[in-house]
Amino acid sequence: MATKQRGRPRSFDREAALEQATRLFWEHGYDATSVSDLTRAMGIGAPSLYAAFGGKRALFQEVVDDYRERYGGFMARALEEEPTARRAMERLLREAAAEYTRPGRPRGCMVISAATNCTPASAEVEGYLRRLRNANVDLIEHKVRADVEAGILPEDTDPRLLARLSAAVLQGLSQQARDGATREELEAIAATVVQVWPPERT
Repeated sequence: MATKQRGRPRSFDREAALEQATRLFWEHGYDATSVSDLTRAMGIGAPSLYAAFGGKRALFQEVVDDYRERYGGFMARALEEEPTARRAMERLLREAAAEYTRPGRPRGCMVISAATNCTPASAEVEGYLRRLRNANVDLIEHKVRADVEAGILPEDTDPRLLARLSAAVLQGLSQQARDGATREELEAIAATVVQVWPPERT
């Protein structure tokens, strides 16, 4: 009697599966997304998820890294490419308004919203996203401080305060987008906020 051969594991498109996981975490958050939700959306079984990604937490970290490169890079580009902090912030907030409301994908910023109200079991995930957000504050502060030292902004400008203000506005834009605000409404908020920045010296 012939022995029954064990079938090969079903192959899957890893990039497509990762994109489906990104959308789930982005829309529902880390805690509210279960392994069964992920396997159903990704079209794979739990053993394949653990074999390919190492489990839910490891998958989430890969999702965040992919998200930052694919969807969140506009912040780094604005800070790197614009000659002054004010221009960088004008561009950053304007592009955030567009990115956070883009049709065909979840609204807002996943790094901001994916780990709110986490359970104690997910404290590591919550801390990971907090460190990413604080690193963004540091990047903005560095850009502002460079302008103060160069005499572009007044010497009594508080770089940390402006960086915190900018981060608070970004977080607010993300939540407003999730609550249904339009791109135009967010752009109006962004334009108003930049007006409170100290004027650049020419």
